[in-house]
Amino acid sequence: MSKLFDSIKNPKSTSKYEINGVPPLKEAVPLGMQHVFAMFLSNIAVAMIVGGLVGIEGQDMVVLVQSAMLIAGVGTLMQTHPIGNTGAKLPIIMGTSFGFLPTNIAIVQGYGIAGLLGATLVGGLFCAVLGCFLKPLRKFFPNIVTGTVVLTIGLSLLPTGIIAMAGGNGAKDFGSPKNWLVGLTVLIVVIVLNQFGKGFVKTSSILIGIIVGYLIALPLGLVNFAPIKEAGWFAVPKPFYFGIEFKAGAIIPMMIMFIVTAVETVGDVSAITIGGAGREATDKELSGSVIANGLGSVFAAVFNGLPTTSFSQNVGMVAFTKIMSRFVVAVGAVFLILAGLIPKLGALVSTLPQCVIGGASLIIFSQITLTGIDILTQEPLTDRSKLIIGLSLVFGMGLSSVPAAMEHFPESIKLIFGGSGIVIACIVAIFLNILIPEDKESKELEKTA
Repeated sequence: MSKLFDSIKNPKSTSKYEINGVPPLKEAVPLGMQHVFAMFLSNIAVAMIVGGLVGIEGQDMVVLVQSAMLIAGVGTLMQTHPIGNTGAKLPIIMGTSFGFLPTNIAIVQGYGIAGLLGATLVGGLFCAVLGCFLKPLRKFFPNIVTGTVVLTIGLSLLPTGIIAMAGGNGAKDFGSPKNWLVGLTVLIVVIVLNQFGKGFVKTSSILIGIIVGYLIALPLGLVNFAPIKEAGWFAVPKPFYFGIEFKAGAIIPMMIMFIVTAVETVGDVSAITIGGAGREATDKELSGSVIANGLGSVFAAVFNGLPTTSFSQNVGMVAFTKIMSRFVVAVGAVFLILAGLIPKLGALVSTLPQCVIGGASLIIFSQITLTGIDILTQEPLTDRSKLIIGLSLVFGMGLSSVPAAMEHFPESIKLIFGGSGIVIACIVAIFLNILIPEDKESKELEKTA
Protein backbone atom coordinates (compact mmCIF):
# COMPACT_ATOMS: atom_id res chain seq x y z
CA MET A 1 0.00 0.00 0.00
CA SER A 2 2.89 2.40 0.74
CA LYS A 3 4.08 2.04 -2.86
CA LEU A 4 0.60 2.94 -4.04
CA PHE A 5 0.56 6.12 -1.94
CA ASP A 6 4.07 7.04 -3.10
CA SER A 7 3.03 6.71 -6.73
CA ILE A 8 0.09 9.05 -6.10
CA LYS A 9 2.30 11.70 -4.47
CA ASN A 10 5.14 11.53 -6.99
CA PRO A 11 3.83 10.18 -10.30
CA LYS A 12 6.40 9.76 -13.07
CA SER A 13 3.63 9.87 -15.65
CA THR A 14 -0.05 10.79 -15.66
CA SER A 15 -0.83 8.74 -18.78
CA LYS A 16 -3.53 6.14 -18.32
CA TYR A 17 -2.01 4.17 -21.21
CA GLU A 18 1.27 3.50 -19.38
CA ILE A 19 1.67 0.73 -16.79
CA ASN A 20 3.14 3.12 -14.21
CA GLY A 21 0.95 6.05 -15.22
CA VAL A 22 -1.05 7.74 -12.42
CA PRO A 23 -3.91 9.69 -14.04
CA PRO A 24 -5.87 12.24 -11.95
CA LEU A 25 -8.51 10.74 -9.66
CA LYS A 26 -11.28 12.36 -11.72
CA GLU A 27 -10.21 9.96 -14.51
CA ALA A 28 -8.93 7.05 -12.44
CA VAL A 29 -12.09 6.61 -10.35
CA PRO A 30 -14.59 6.13 -13.22
CA LEU A 31 -12.08 4.04 -15.18
CA GLY A 32 -11.45 1.85 -12.14
CA MET A 33 -15.19 1.47 -11.58
CA GLN A 34 -15.55 0.11 -15.11
CA HIS A 35 -13.42 -2.84 -14.02
CA VAL A 36 -15.48 -3.31 -10.84
CA PHE A 37 -18.79 -3.32 -12.74
CA ALA A 38 -17.42 -5.88 -15.20
CA MET A 39 -16.57 -8.43 -12.52
CA PHE A 40 -18.67 -7.62 -9.45
CA LEU A 41 -21.66 -9.93 -9.86
CA SER A 42 -19.55 -12.80 -11.21
CA ASN A 43 -17.26 -12.45 -8.20
CA ILE A 44 -20.03 -12.83 -5.62
CA ALA A 45 -22.10 -15.30 -7.67
CA VAL A 46 -19.68 -18.20 -7.12
CA ALA A 47 -19.84 -17.77 -3.34
CA MET A 48 -23.63 -17.61 -3.42
CA ILE A 49 -23.92 -20.74 -5.60
CA VAL A 50 -21.53 -22.83 -3.50
CA GLY A 51 -22.96 -21.57 -0.20
CA GLY A 52 -26.51 -22.28 -1.32
CA LEU A 53 -25.66 -25.91 -2.08
CA VAL A 54 -24.79 -26.62 1.56
CA GLY A 55 -27.62 -24.61 3.08
CA ILE A 56 -25.67 -21.47 3.98
CA GLU A 57 -28.03 -18.50 4.29
CA GLY A 58 -28.72 -15.33 6.25
CA GLN A 59 -25.71 -13.90 8.11
CA ASP A 60 -23.48 -16.78 7.03
CA MET A 61 -24.17 -16.00 3.36
CA VAL A 62 -23.40 -12.33 4.05
CA VAL A 63 -19.99 -13.43 5.37
CA LEU A 64 -19.29 -15.43 2.17
CA VAL A 65 -20.26 -12.53 -0.12
CA GLN A 66 -18.45 -9.97 2.00
CA SER A 67 -15.28 -12.08 1.97
CA ALA A 68 -15.45 -12.45 -1.82
CA MET A 69 -15.35 -8.67 -2.26
CA LEU A 70 -12.59 -8.06 0.30
CA ILE A 71 -10.41 -10.85 -1.09
CA ALA A 72 -10.85 -9.63 -4.69
CA GLY A 73 -9.65 -6.17 -3.65
CA VAL A 74 -6.64 -7.41 -1.70
CA GLY A 75 -5.68 -9.89 -4.44
CA THR A 76 -5.89 -7.14 -7.07
CA LEU A 77 -3.59 -4.87 -5.05
CA MET A 78 -1.15 -7.79 -4.78
CA GLN A 79 -1.03 -7.89 -8.58
CA THR A 80 -0.92 -4.14 -9.29
CA HIS A 81 1.44 -3.02 -6.52
CA PRO A 82 3.33 -6.15 -5.42
CA ILE A 83 5.65 -6.64 -2.49
CA GLY A 84 8.81 -8.40 -3.70
CA ASN A 85 8.08 -11.02 -6.34
CA THR A 86 4.44 -11.44 -5.34
CA GLY A 87 2.47 -9.95 -8.21
CA ALA A 88 2.81 -9.07 -11.89
CA LYS A 89 2.87 -5.26 -11.52
CA LEU A 90 0.21 -5.15 -14.22
CA PRO A 91 -3.46 -4.04 -14.37
CA ILE A 92 -4.88 -7.43 -13.31
CA ILE A 93 -8.22 -7.76 -11.52
CA MET A 94 -8.49 -10.77 -9.21
CA GLY A 95 -11.68 -12.42 -8.04
CA THR A 96 -13.46 -15.63 -7.08
CA SER A 97 -13.02 -17.96 -10.04
CA PHE A 98 -15.89 -19.55 -11.99
CA GLY A 99 -13.30 -21.96 -13.41
CA PHE A 100 -13.14 -23.68 -10.02
CA LEU A 101 -16.93 -23.91 -9.70
CA PRO A 102 -17.41 -27.60 -10.70
CA THR A 103 -14.54 -28.64 -8.40
CA ASN A 104 -15.82 -26.39 -5.59
CA ILE A 105 -19.27 -27.94 -5.85
CA ALA A 106 -17.98 -31.52 -5.78
CA ILE A 107 -15.71 -30.81 -2.79
CA VAL A 108 -18.28 -28.87 -0.75
CA GLN A 109 -20.88 -31.60 -1.26
CA GLY A 110 -18.43 -34.27 -0.11
CA TYR A 111 -16.45 -32.49 2.60
CA GLY A 112 -18.42 -29.37 3.52
CA ILE A 113 -17.35 -25.73 3.45
CA ALA A 114 -14.50 -26.37 5.95
CA GLY A 115 -13.04 -29.08 3.67
CA LEU A 116 -13.29 -26.75 0.67
CA LEU A 117 -11.45 -23.96 2.51
CA GLY A 118 -8.72 -26.38 3.60
CA ALA A 119 -8.23 -27.56 0.02
CA THR A 120 -8.12 -23.93 -1.12
CA LEU A 121 -5.38 -23.10 1.37
CA VAL A 122 -3.18 -26.04 0.39
CA GLY A 123 -3.88 -25.53 -3.31
CA GLY A 124 -2.99 -21.85 -3.00
CA LEU A 125 0.35 -22.64 -1.39
CA PHE A 126 1.03 -25.19 -4.15
CA CYS A 127 0.20 -22.58 -6.80
CA ALA A 128 2.54 -20.03 -5.19
CA VAL A 129 5.41 -22.56 -5.23
CA LEU A 130 4.58 -23.39 -8.86
CA GLY A 131 4.91 -19.69 -9.69
CA CYS A 132 8.43 -19.61 -8.23
CA PHE A 133 9.51 -22.24 -10.77
CA LEU A 134 7.54 -20.85 -13.71
CA LYS A 135 10.59 -19.73 -15.70
CA PRO A 136 11.94 -23.27 -16.32
CA LEU A 137 8.36 -24.48 -16.84
CA ARG A 138 7.51 -21.76 -19.34
CA LYS A 139 8.74 -23.91 -22.22
CA PHE A 140 5.56 -25.94 -21.69
CA PHE A 141 3.44 -22.80 -22.20
CA PRO A 142 4.37 -21.48 -25.66
CA ASN A 143 1.99 -19.29 -27.68
CA ILE A 144 0.26 -22.36 -29.09
CA VAL A 145 -0.83 -23.30 -25.53
CA THR A 146 -1.52 -19.87 -24.02
CA GLY A 147 -3.27 -18.66 -27.18
CA THR A 148 -5.51 -21.73 -27.22
CA VAL A 149 -6.37 -21.21 -23.54
CA VAL A 150 -7.19 -17.50 -24.06
CA LEU A 151 -9.28 -18.34 -27.15
CA THR A 152 -11.17 -21.01 -25.18
CA ILE A 153 -11.75 -18.56 -22.33
CA GLY A 154 -13.28 -16.06 -24.75
CA LEU A 155 -15.45 -18.63 -26.52
CA SER A 156 -16.65 -20.16 -23.25
CA LEU A 157 -17.65 -16.72 -21.94
CA LEU A 158 -19.77 -15.75 -24.95
CA PRO A 159 -22.84 -17.76 -23.82
CA THR A 160 -22.49 -16.11 -20.39
CA GLY A 161 -22.78 -12.70 -22.03
CA ILE A 162 -25.89 -13.75 -23.97
CA ILE A 163 -27.49 -15.25 -20.83
CA ALA A 164 -26.84 -12.03 -18.93
CA MET A 165 -28.25 -9.87 -21.73
CA ALA A 166 -31.42 -11.98 -21.75
CA GLY A 167 -31.90 -11.35 -18.02
CA GLY A 168 -29.64 -13.84 -16.23
CA ASN A 169 -30.09 -17.45 -15.16
CA GLY A 170 -33.30 -18.04 -13.24
CA ALA A 171 -34.87 -14.68 -14.13
CA LYS A 172 -38.65 -14.81 -14.40
CA ASP A 173 -38.53 -12.49 -17.42
CA PHE A 174 -35.61 -14.28 -19.07
CA GLY A 175 -35.47 -13.45 -22.77
CA SER A 176 -38.08 -10.68 -22.52
CA PRO A 177 -38.02 -7.77 -25.02
CA LYS A 178 -37.24 -5.23 -22.28
CA ASN A 179 -34.12 -7.16 -21.25
CA TRP A 180 -32.94 -7.21 -24.83
CA LEU A 181 -33.84 -3.53 -25.28
CA VAL A 182 -31.65 -2.52 -22.34
CA GLY A 183 -28.79 -4.87 -23.21
CA LEU A 184 -28.66 -3.88 -26.87
CA THR A 185 -28.84 -0.19 -25.92
CA VAL A 186 -25.78 -0.62 -23.69
CA LEU A 187 -23.99 -2.47 -26.50
CA ILE A 188 -24.76 0.25 -29.06
CA VAL A 189 -23.81 3.12 -26.72
CA VAL A 190 -20.45 1.50 -25.95
CA ILE A 191 -19.69 0.86 -29.63
CA VAL A 192 -20.67 4.39 -30.73
CA LEU A 193 -18.70 6.12 -27.95
CA ASN A 194 -15.64 3.93 -28.45
CA GLN A 195 -15.58 4.47 -32.22
CA PHE A 196 -16.59 8.14 -32.44
CA GLY A 197 -15.99 9.57 -28.96
CA LYS A 198 -12.85 11.39 -27.87
CA GLY A 199 -10.88 11.67 -24.66
CA PHE A 200 -12.72 10.69 -21.49
CA VAL A 201 -15.91 9.77 -23.38
CA LYS A 202 -14.02 7.21 -25.47
CA THR A 203 -12.02 5.64 -22.65
CA SER A 204 -15.07 5.52 -20.33
CA SER A 205 -17.42 4.18 -23.00
CA ILE A 206 -18.19 0.99 -21.03
CA LEU A 207 -18.99 2.89 -17.82
CA ILE A 208 -21.18 5.39 -19.68
CA GLY A 209 -22.99 2.55 -21.45
CA ILE A 210 -23.67 0.86 -18.11
CA ILE A 211 -25.02 4.12 -16.63
CA VAL A 212 -27.29 4.68 -19.64
CA GLY A 213 -28.55 1.09 -19.39
CA TYR A 214 -29.18 1.49 -15.65
CA LEU A 215 -31.22 4.66 -16.21
CA ILE A 216 -33.32 2.91 -18.85
CA ALA A 217 -33.79 -0.14 -16.61
CA LEU A 218 -35.15 1.97 -13.71
CA PRO A 219 -38.55 2.89 -15.22
CA LEU A 220 -38.86 -0.62 -16.68
CA GLY A 221 -38.87 -2.07 -13.16
CA LEU A 222 -35.66 -4.05 -13.63
CA VAL A 223 -33.82 -2.60 -10.62
CA ASN A 224 -34.34 -4.10 -7.16
CA PHE A 225 -33.30 -1.80 -4.28
CA ALA A 226 -34.08 -4.35 -1.53
CA PRO A 227 -30.42 -5.44 -1.10
CA ILE A 228 -29.44 -1.87 -0.15
CA LYS A 229 -32.04 -1.69 2.62
CA GLU A 230 -31.09 -5.09 4.00
CA ALA A 231 -27.30 -4.54 3.97
CA GLY A 232 -25.45 -3.26 7.03
CA TRP A 233 -23.14 -0.26 7.22
CA PHE A 234 -19.93 -1.83 8.48
CA ALA A 235 -18.63 -5.35 9.09
CA VAL A 236 -15.18 -6.93 9.35
CA PRO A 237 -14.84 -10.51 8.04
CA LYS A 238 -13.65 -12.92 10.74
CA PRO A 239 -10.86 -15.38 9.89
CA PHE A 240 -11.77 -19.10 9.94
CA TYR A 241 -15.44 -18.24 10.47
CA PHE A 242 -16.50 -21.61 8.98
CA GLY A 243 -13.52 -23.53 10.35
CA ILE A 244 -11.02 -25.39 8.18
CA GLU A 245 -10.31 -29.08 7.52
CA PHE A 246 -7.71 -30.84 5.40
CA LYS A 247 -8.94 -33.85 3.41
CA ALA A 248 -6.80 -35.60 0.78
CA GLY A 249 -9.85 -36.29 -1.39
CA ALA A 250 -10.50 -32.57 -1.58
CA ILE A 251 -6.89 -31.36 -1.81
CA ILE A 252 -5.75 -33.47 -4.79
CA PRO A 253 -8.38 -32.29 -7.32
CA MET A 254 -7.93 -28.73 -6.04
CA MET A 255 -4.17 -28.89 -6.72
CA ILE A 256 -4.84 -30.13 -10.26
CA MET A 257 -7.20 -27.21 -10.77
CA PHE A 258 -4.53 -24.78 -9.59
CA ILE A 259 -2.15 -26.13 -12.25
CA VAL A 260 -4.77 -25.44 -14.89
CA THR A 261 -5.51 -22.04 -13.41
CA ALA A 262 -1.81 -21.19 -13.50
CA VAL A 263 -1.88 -21.74 -17.26
CA GLU A 264 -5.05 -19.66 -17.49
CA THR A 265 -3.34 -16.86 -15.56
CA VAL A 266 -0.34 -17.07 -17.90
CA GLY A 267 -2.80 -16.72 -20.77
CA ASP A 268 -4.52 -13.73 -19.15
CA VAL A 269 -1.23 -11.94 -18.48
CA SER A 270 -0.09 -12.63 -22.04
CA ALA A 271 -3.40 -11.26 -23.32
CA ILE A 272 -2.98 -8.08 -21.24
CA THR A 273 0.55 -7.31 -22.42
CA ILE A 274 -0.17 -8.20 -26.04
CA GLY A 275 -3.63 -6.60 -26.19
CA GLY A 276 -2.79 -3.52 -24.12
CA ALA A 277 0.93 -2.91 -24.66
CA GLY A 278 1.71 -4.80 -27.87
CA ARG A 279 4.45 -6.97 -26.31
CA GLU A 280 4.91 -10.40 -24.76
CA ALA A 281 4.85 -10.82 -20.98
CA THR A 282 8.19 -11.18 -19.19
CA ASP A 283 9.15 -14.19 -17.07
CA LYS A 284 9.02 -11.98 -13.97
CA GLU A 285 5.50 -10.80 -14.76
CA LEU A 286 4.24 -14.31 -15.38
CA SER A 287 5.91 -15.75 -12.31
CA GLY A 288 4.69 -12.92 -10.07
CA SER A 289 1.13 -13.24 -11.33
CA VAL A 290 0.96 -16.97 -10.54
CA ILE A 291 2.54 -16.47 -7.09
CA ALA A 292 -0.04 -13.76 -6.30
CA ASN A 293 -2.77 -16.04 -7.61
CA GLY A 294 -1.71 -18.71 -5.10
CA LEU A 295 -1.14 -16.45 -2.10
CA GLY A 296 -4.40 -14.64 -2.84
CA SER A 297 -6.18 -17.98 -2.54
CA VAL A 298 -4.38 -18.70 0.75
CA PHE A 299 -5.63 -15.35 2.06
CA ALA A 300 -9.08 -16.25 0.74
CA ALA A 301 -9.12 -19.56 2.65
CA VAL A 302 -8.20 -17.81 5.90
CA PHE A 303 -10.95 -15.21 5.43
CA ASN A 304 -13.70 -17.62 4.32
CA GLY A 305 -13.27 -17.12 0.59
CA LEU A 306 -13.03 -19.47 -2.39
CA PRO A 307 -10.12 -19.89 -4.86
CA THR A 308 -9.22 -16.71 -6.74
CA THR A 309 -7.69 -16.04 -10.12
CA SER A 310 -7.34 -13.28 -12.70
CA PHE A 311 -10.64 -12.19 -14.24
CA SER A 312 -10.69 -12.67 -17.99
CA GLN A 313 -13.48 -10.13 -18.60
CA ASN A 314 -11.20 -7.42 -17.24
CA VAL A 315 -8.41 -8.65 -19.50
CA GLY A 316 -10.80 -8.04 -22.38
CA MET A 317 -11.45 -4.52 -21.10
CA VAL A 318 -7.73 -3.70 -21.16
CA ALA A 319 -7.49 -4.98 -24.73
CA PHE A 320 -10.58 -2.92 -25.68
CA THR A 321 -9.61 0.40 -24.04
CA LYS A 322 -5.78 0.03 -24.19
CA ILE A 323 -5.66 1.53 -20.67
CA MET A 324 -2.67 -0.13 -19.00
CA SER A 325 -2.38 2.00 -15.84
CA ARG A 326 -2.18 -0.31 -12.84
CA PHE A 327 -3.15 2.66 -10.67
CA VAL A 328 -6.56 2.73 -12.37
CA VAL A 329 -7.13 -0.93 -11.46
CA ALA A 330 -5.83 -0.30 -7.93
CA VAL A 331 -8.52 2.36 -7.49
CA GLY A 332 -11.10 -0.29 -8.38
CA ALA A 333 -9.45 -2.62 -5.85
CA VAL A 334 -9.85 -0.03 -3.09
CA PHE A 335 -13.57 0.14 -3.87
CA LEU A 336 -13.81 -3.66 -3.65
CA ILE A 337 -12.15 -3.60 -0.23
CA LEU A 338 -14.54 -0.87 0.93
CA ALA A 339 -17.46 -2.89 -0.44
CA GLY A 340 -16.23 -5.81 1.66
CA LEU A 341 -16.11 -3.65 4.77
CA ILE A 342 -19.21 -1.53 4.00
CA PRO A 343 -21.90 -3.95 2.76
CA LYS A 344 -24.21 -1.17 1.57
CA LEU A 345 -21.65 -0.17 -1.08
CA GLY A 346 -21.52 -3.70 -2.41
CA ALA A 347 -25.31 -3.91 -2.32
CA LEU A 348 -25.55 -0.74 -4.42
CA VAL A 349 -23.43 -2.22 -7.21
CA SER A 350 -25.32 -5.51 -6.96
CA THR A 351 -28.53 -3.73 -8.03
CA LEU A 352 -27.17 -3.56 -11.59
CA PRO A 353 -29.54 -5.66 -13.74
CA GLN A 354 -27.98 -8.61 -15.55
CA CYS A 355 -29.09 -7.26 -18.93
CA VAL A 356 -27.05 -4.10 -18.36
CA ILE A 357 -23.93 -6.11 -17.55
CA GLY A 358 -24.59 -8.43 -20.48
CA GLY A 359 -24.62 -5.57 -22.96
CA ALA A 360 -21.16 -4.47 -21.88
CA SER A 361 -19.83 -8.00 -21.35
CA LEU A 362 -20.42 -9.15 -24.93
CA ILE A 363 -17.92 -6.58 -26.20
CA ILE A 364 -15.41 -7.47 -23.51
CA PHE A 365 -15.73 -11.22 -24.11
CA SER A 366 -15.34 -10.77 -27.85
CA GLN A 367 -12.05 -8.95 -27.23
CA ILE A 368 -10.74 -11.88 -25.19
CA THR A 369 -11.57 -14.22 -28.07
CA LEU A 370 -9.79 -11.98 -30.56
CA THR A 371 -6.77 -11.64 -28.27
CA GLY A 372 -6.49 -15.44 -28.25
CA ILE A 373 -6.53 -15.43 -32.05
CA ASP A 374 -3.91 -12.67 -32.02
CA ILE A 375 -1.59 -14.75 -29.82
CA LEU A 376 -2.03 -17.82 -32.03
CA THR A 377 -1.35 -15.93 -35.25
CA GLN A 378 1.86 -14.23 -34.10
CA GLU A 379 3.58 -17.00 -36.02
CA PRO A 380 2.31 -18.67 -39.23
CA LEU A 381 0.09 -21.66 -38.43
CA THR A 382 1.54 -25.03 -39.42
CA ASP A 383 -0.24 -28.37 -39.79
CA ARG A 384 1.05 -29.27 -36.30
CA SER A 385 -0.26 -26.12 -34.66
CA LYS A 386 -3.61 -26.40 -36.43
CA LEU A 387 -3.99 -29.94 -35.12
CA ILE A 388 -3.20 -28.88 -31.55
CA ILE A 389 -5.58 -25.91 -31.65
CA GLY A 390 -8.34 -27.85 -33.37
CA LEU A 391 -8.32 -30.86 -31.04
CA SER A 392 -8.02 -28.67 -27.95
CA LEU A 393 -11.10 -26.70 -28.99
CA VAL A 394 -13.00 -29.84 -30.01
CA PHE A 395 -12.51 -31.51 -26.64
CA GLY A 396 -12.68 -28.30 -24.60
CA MET A 397 -15.82 -26.81 -26.08
CA GLY A 398 -17.35 -30.16 -27.06
CA LEU A 399 -17.18 -32.00 -23.73
CA SER A 400 -18.21 -28.94 -21.72
CA SER A 401 -21.28 -28.59 -23.97
CA VAL A 402 -22.25 -32.25 -23.47
CA PRO A 403 -21.51 -33.08 -19.79
CA ALA A 404 -23.59 -36.28 -20.02
CA ALA A 405 -20.91 -37.70 -22.35
CA MET A 406 -18.88 -38.62 -19.24
CA GLU A 407 -21.83 -39.77 -17.15
CA HIS A 408 -20.40 -43.24 -16.42
CA PHE A 409 -16.87 -42.12 -15.52
CA PRO A 410 -15.65 -42.03 -11.90
CA GLU A 411 -16.39 -38.83 -9.99
CA SER A 412 -12.67 -38.01 -9.81
CA ILE A 413 -12.47 -37.96 -13.62
CA LYS A 414 -15.68 -35.97 -14.02
CA LEU A 415 -14.39 -33.54 -11.40
CA ILE A 416 -11.45 -32.65 -13.62
CA PHE A 417 -12.82 -33.03 -17.14
CA GLY A 418 -16.58 -32.78 -16.87
CA GLY A 419 -17.02 -29.10 -16.05
CA SER A 420 -14.84 -26.39 -17.52
CA GLY A 421 -13.96 -26.36 -21.21
CA ILE A 422 -10.96 -24.21 -20.30
CA VAL A 423 -9.53 -27.02 -18.16
CA ILE A 424 -9.93 -29.61 -20.89
CA ALA A 425 -8.57 -27.40 -23.68
CA CYS A 426 -5.59 -26.46 -21.52
CA ILE A 427 -4.68 -30.07 -20.67
CA VAL A 428 -5.11 -31.25 -24.28
CA ALA A 429 -3.01 -28.35 -25.63
CA ILE A 430 -0.18 -28.98 -23.14
CA PHE A 431 0.02 -32.71 -23.80
CA LEU A 432 -0.29 -32.46 -27.58
CA ASN A 433 2.40 -29.78 -27.67
CA ILE A 434 4.72 -32.16 -25.77
CA LEU A 435 3.80 -35.37 -27.61
CA ILE A 436 3.56 -34.21 -31.24
CA PRO A 437 7.08 -33.64 -32.63
CA GLU A 438 7.75 -30.41 -34.46
CA ASP A 439 7.56 -30.95 -38.21
CA LYS A 440 9.97 -29.64 -40.83
CA GLU A 441 7.59 -26.80 -41.64
CA SER A 442 7.72 -25.54 -38.02
CA LYS A 443 11.54 -25.69 -37.87
CA GLU A 444 11.90 -23.85 -41.19
CA LEU A 445 9.54 -21.13 -39.96
CA GLU A 446 11.60 -20.76 -36.76
CA LYS A 447 14.82 -20.32 -38.83
CA THR A 448 13.25 -17.63 -41.03
CA ALA A 449 11.56 -15.84 -38.09
